[in-house]
Amino acid sequence: MTKRTSLMKKTISSLALAFGLLVGANSVMAQEEGSLPSAGTNIRDQASLQRGAKLFFNYCVGCHSLKYVRYSRMAEDLGLSEDEVMKNLNFTGAKFGDVVISHMSEESGQQFFGKAPPDLSLEVRAKTADWVYGYLNSFYVDPTRPVGWNNTVFPNASMPFPLWELQGVQTAVVKEGSGEVEKLELSRPGKLTPAQYQQATRDLTTFLEYAAEPAALQRQRYGIWVLLFLAGFTFLAYLLKKEYWKDVH
Repeated sequence: MTKRTSLMKKTISSLALAFGLLVGANSVMAQEEGSLPSAGTNIRDQASLQRGAKLFFNYCVGCHSLKYVRYSRMAEDLGLSEDEVMKNLNFTGAKFGDVVISHMSEESGQQFFGKAPPDLSLEVRAKTADWVYGYLNSFYVDPTRPVGWNNTVFPNASMPFPLWELQGVQTAVVKEGSGEVEKLELSRPGKLTPAQYQQATRDLTTFLEYAAEPAALQRQRYGIWVLLFLAGFTFLAYLLKKEYWKDVH
């Protein structure tokens, strides 16, 4: 067996192993995400982005920052004026060109919750939109927890439930003998109906998906033109190739 043949077999074996690991990892991720509800987000829906921004700045920015998002960039992408953003979404006295920083300092977060609330700029990129949407819909009252709430998607989360007035109060139905949460029931309605609350959390998740990659909106707009350019260039390259090789055969 030649060295070249041996090297080729080793390369093929390595590629097969890498492909197998990739397929296995994707299968595990699919199984994990299969247990979560579909968020159904659409970052091209500007109205949804605007509603999600309103929810974030009214219910989340008190604890969580978006340190990679500037008010000015957000205004441009969401179709809002500087006046609208500064009056309705800026509650910290930040300048229009500043990034979004929460009211709460890290020291206060440590004092109140045992750790500083995380920045949410990349939350959707890290955990997927389905995870965030499922998390926002899975809080239930739990007197045994320090903050009085628990979550089926992220058990024993230290975060209080800021949207409880909108959703209402959910209680857990526990399987007999196992202690596992079988389902959640709405024991006290909130300001929104279940369908309205699901839409609200979808809007909030959509906004956080945008915050994780603001350039995605521009990338999608430019994508069609890039594909058209590549198609035209490929056609011209094909014609050029035929012209160069027409006398060879």
